[in-house]
Amino acid sequence: MSDIRLEGVTKRYGTFAAADQVDLSVTQGEFVTILGPSGSGKTTLLSLIAGLNRPTSGRIFIGGRDVTNATAQERNIGLVFQSYALFPHMTVLENVLFPLGVRKIGGAKADRLARDALKLVRLDGLEARRPSQLSGGQQQRVALARAVVFKPDILLLDEPLGALDRKLREELQVELKQLQRTLGVTTLLVTHDQEEALSLSDRIMVLDKGRTQQVAAPAEAYLKPANRFVAEFLGIANFVDMPDGRQGVVRPERVRLAGEGQGRPARVVEAIYLGQMVRYHLALDGDQSVVASVPFLGTAHAPGERVSVSWEAADAWPVT
Repeated sequence: MSDIRLEGVTKRYGTFAAADQVDLSVTQGEFVTILGPSGSGKTTLLSLIAGLNRPTSGRIFIGGRDVTNATAQERNIGLVFQSYALFPHMTVLENVLFPLGVRKIGGAKADRLARDALKLVRLDGLEARRPSQLSGGQQQRVALARAVVFKPDILLLDEPLGALDRKLREELQVELKQLQRTLGVTTLLVTHDQEEALSLSDRIMVLDKGRTQQVAAPAEAYLKPANRFVAEFLGIANFVDMPDGRQGVVRPERVRLAGEGQGRPARVVEAIYLGQMVRYHLALDGDQSVVASVPFLGTAHAPGERVSVSWEAADAWPVT
């Protein structure tokens, strides 16, 4: 297994910088997610690390080796796409055997490695099926088995769960994290799904317009965003005035709701039932609005009802 290091990596198309002076260090066995909106440069960055594209400037290191100008085949990388990219005319086993054949690994050793990889993703017994005979989740598992069967140095995942429905996506998130932990492989995931990034990652890297906005553990990025962009991109942010005159962000889960007279007066604009939680959109006296997410305990405040809201001073993190 290997670490990954980017030093000032830039990719320009004319005057447009898809990646702009990006620095990143991923330690061996770490799971890091590159997160950002469409057009932020996250897929560009992944393609540069994979060797599918070349940077305009900067250096890329994998396992301490400078691979900036190395081909994809020279980097020993497992790559999984959103589209799965399985060969429809091949069986499940043949799909997983394919990268081993490319590396001149055949015979009993290849068969054992392929079957072990399929067992790892819980697809043993389906070796003879073709991709069209599998569900979307099963196809994604085949793609994962194919990506890890040859023991790659690093694993790159480009929106691998984006085509799945929400329930299946959440199930595979758990399986993906368990697989990564079992293999101990250094992993980079690209996604625009904030919940996916927060739940899977050891750290997240937030990109916008090709530039790094923050690299931090999920809880730190969520509760202590580096700037206003990160605050707004990672979930819902309430922007409030702080005692020292700066503006801070308070997350909805940190906003407390009570009856009138126990905090700042407010009016319930909307109450959205989310199962275990109720999300309240509130209008504070003085034209300010906030969102509060509180546990659902059997009853909820109705729109138009007067309430009070409060939060701890420590829960307001200063942003610029």
